[in-house]
Amino acid sequence: MSGECDETGPIDYLVVEFPAGRRMTGEGLPLLVDLVDRGIIRILDLTFVRKNQDGTVDGVELSELTRDGGDELTVFEGVSSGLLGKEDIDEASAILEPGSAAGILIYENVWAGPFAAALRRSGGRVVADGRIPIQEVLASLDVAEARA
Repeated sequence: MSGECDETGPIDYLVVEFPAGRRMTGEGLPLLVDLVDRGIIRILDLTFVRKNQDGTVDGVELSELTRDGGDELTVFEGVSSGLLGKEDIDEASAILEPGSAAGILIYENVWAGPFAAALRRSGGRVVADGRIPIQEVLASLDVAEARA
């Protein structure tokens, strides 16, 4: 296990909300399959939920997302590493609007594994990490463009 962990890339999570009235079509899932097939990411956990108007949360079966009876999404059936627990799903669901649905994804950035391993072997260690939300990037670009 230690050898496998030595090459592990950063692990991220993503919660994508689909507002009430917007149906999850599964359109993005083939793109997710492509990222996995190309070895860019590895899916560790993937689950879908729906938050009812009364605040209760139900799981959504992957088959409900399959368009026209296609089976390209079956590759994700049962994807679970155990990292995503009930408490995590409850926490993610708490931020959802009633009537909405969401996909919750935990993935490894496989592309970064060799780089991270090289840094660890040379004595480096991550002392901070994070992500800049796209809204902040776009706002910053708008400000820069307005100055130009």
